Amino acid sequence: MSIRSIAILVLCLLLPLSAAAEPARTSATFDTKARQAYLVDGATGTVLFARNENEPVTAASLAKAMTLAIVFKALRTGETTLETLYPVSEHAWRTGGAPSRTATMFAALNSRIRVEDLIRGVAVQAANDACIILAEGLSGSEGAFAVRMNDEARQLGLTQSRFENATGLPAPGNQVSMHDLVVLARHLHQSYPDLYGYYAEPEFEWNRIRQRNRNPLVGLNIGADGLVMGFAEDAGYGLVVSVERGGRRLYLAMSGLSSEKERLDEARRIIDWGMTAFTSKTLFKAGDVVAEASVYGGSSGRVPLVTPKEVDVLLPIDNTDRLAARVIYSWPLRAPVGPGQRVGVLRLWNGDRFLREVPLETASAVEVGTLSSRALDALQELLFFWL
Repeated sequence: MSIRSIAILVLCLLLPLSAAAEPARTSATFDTKARQAYLVDGATGTVLFARNENEPVTAASLAKAMTLAIVFKALRTGETTLETLYPVSEHAWRTGGAPSRTATMFAALNSRIRVEDLIRGVAVQAANDACIILAEGLSGSEGAFAVRMNDEARQLGLTQSRFENATGLPAPGNQVSMHDLVVLARHLHQSYPDLYGYYAEPEFEWNRIRQRNRNPLVGLNIGADGLVMGFAEDAGYGLVVSVERGGRRLYLAMSGLSSEKERLDEARRIIDWGMTAFTSKTLFKAGDVVAEASVYGGSSGRVPLVTPKEVDVLLPIDNTDRLAARVIYSWPLRAPVGPGQRVGVLRLWNGDRFLREVPLETASAVEVGTLSSRALDALQELLFFWL
């Protein structure tokens, strides 16, 4: 009989209650008018603010971040090039072009447009015609392209997102969550640094029409360099944005705001707060032993678990909450166990606020034990199950 369980070790981190020696400059207490919000530090992955971050909302133009994720991946794999020309179909022109009275790059019917220009149309103007032209050019139809969007979402771990088209225009089931949008934004910035820069271009001209970047945060000199704004009748005004300032990067997704002005004001407030109200704290150095895991049938009954990289978190400058950690792994591990084998995670909290999750690896090898030691382990596991 083989019994598998989850072992959870709860650790109290013996760290000073105050995260910095200097006096508190900014209160860690913060609130926002957004119904859904998720703010994450780029370097450490620390969650700075979370509200209903896993609640799905209508995607609207926020879906265009996934559209460019597919295009960027196609460029990386050689499926297409920046110089490839794609035709402007009547569907693209009528649904997303000038006749649609939606965000458009004014692509001319039956013309052919370079992929790079279409990317600029999406990144700078959030152009619906550019999205559809790219979708049809890469996949033959917008529906087939949406299948690719959903496949990529699953690969990236976007559990609450679903895409029906390349534009985010109204369609049943077109939805995203703030958590998923931040994961997607980090992926775009980290995986495609050579292409991500299109988002920060201040303007773009096509068909003799010049348009400024539709993301107003880009022009405010606050460090914003992407990504996209969105609006839906039921979800309100939303955004997903990335900001770099003073060597720090934040990723923010928000939704449920009542106007463009409120969206802009709230985004600036939470970005400024995220940049000023926290200080970095190193909890573990790379290779530090965090805990020990039980090993079944091995030459040793336990193996040390370590963090492969330095574990930093951001804590409020005036922090008074206790830090806590949980080590989670499948109990027990089965011999043989190799060194550097990823077997669990370390989850960190500051009070009741979740901070981040870190992978844990085995620090050494455990070979298969003797017949008698394996028999004893089997007996102990059986007794544990019945107790």
